[in-house]
Amino acid sequence: MERTTGRLAVLALCAAVVLFGSVVFAEDVVVLSPDNFDLEVGQSKGALVEFYAPWCGHCKKLAPEYEKLGATFKKTKNVMIGKVDCDQHKPLCSKFGVSGFPTLKWFPAGSQEPKDYSGGRTVDALTEFVNAEAGTRAKLSTPPSDVVVLTPANFDAVVLDKSKDVLVEFYAPWCGHCKSLAPVYEEVATAFKKESNVVVAKCDADAHRELGERFGVHGFPTIKFFPKNQKEGVEYDADRDLEDFVKYLNEQAGTHRTPSGGLTENAGKIEELDVVAKELVSAPAEERTSLLKKAEEAAVKLEGIAASHAKTYLKFFKSIVEKGDSYAKKEAERLDRILSGAVSPNKVDEFTIKRNILTSFVKEQ
Repeated sequence: MERTTGRLAVLALCAAVVLFGSVVFAEDVVVLSPDNFDLEVGQSKGALVEFYAPWCGHCKKLAPEYEKLGATFKKTKNVMIGKVDCDQHKPLCSKFGVSGFPTLKWFPAGSQEPKDYSGGRTVDALTEFVNAEAGTRAKLSTPPSDVVVLTPANFDAVVLDKSKDVLVEFYAPWCGHCKSLAPVYEEVATAFKKESNVVVAKCDADAHRELGERFGVHGFPTIKFFPKNQKEGVEYDADRDLEDFVKYLNEQAGTHRTPSGGLTENAGKIEELDVVAKELVSAPAEERTSLLKKAEEAAVKLEGIAASHAKTYLKFFKSIVEKGDSYAKKEAERLDRILSGAVSPNKVDEFTIKRNILTSFVKEQ
């Protein structure tokens, strides 16, 4: 039974991605069709079923909440959360009197005589309803968030900190666009969580209207960037995809993050020292000591994180002067082995930066 349902869910997922792009089914929500509806609904489990259409805007807004609901009841033995694509299965939806989307119906255990759901469309409201109907006590598990929550109590301390670049979303809980942005914004925060000088934050400007008014917020969501050297706030007007947010923050904050939170190949690189490194690998042995001195003089002028990366450059300069060209190749191979294995998350950035810097010392074949 479970294997059959799993296969159907995977097939439906693939079809949805190909045909509808933005509609993706969660593994915790059972995809129902005429082939498995009677096997899943009206049996030993109570079932909440969403009848939806892939093109329906309200269905798309409900999707992330419904997926959370599926995850909430995943381990509850007497509850099933399911959904039916009414574009693909019109007769099945007509059977239950579905005429608009999304339509939510509760099917008690052992019955295919449903009860219409007319409550709120948040995961909290849905969870409360299912618990009441099924006699369960499932609790919504909220994963820890990397987005900093701003209130009047901490806003100035966080946003006006001149040592940090801060991206702020001013939102309202009832705003549909804000709800759609929420999962993407969470991914942005996760991508930059290792950057101690970059903060991704949000402010409920409906609950804290004085903060919204202070920064000229007239609609939701409004996103503003507060760089280290300009705390009046700059309107974010780029696209709102994960990649666009990451690109924007990298450009503004001088970081080198990837959408997945890793580091790009340019992280840690310093152009002035790269030039000297290229000179070193092509210079005869008798000239390398003077190039080391040239690198040391350039490194002294650097500050902050660049000064820290410069120390790694100088370490490689000294090792190559002392051990020869083979050192760079062997060290690069060693770092590649480390990064391809099980590395502590706290060490990945360190080794990636070393590997990036080392590329300037490897002779081109």
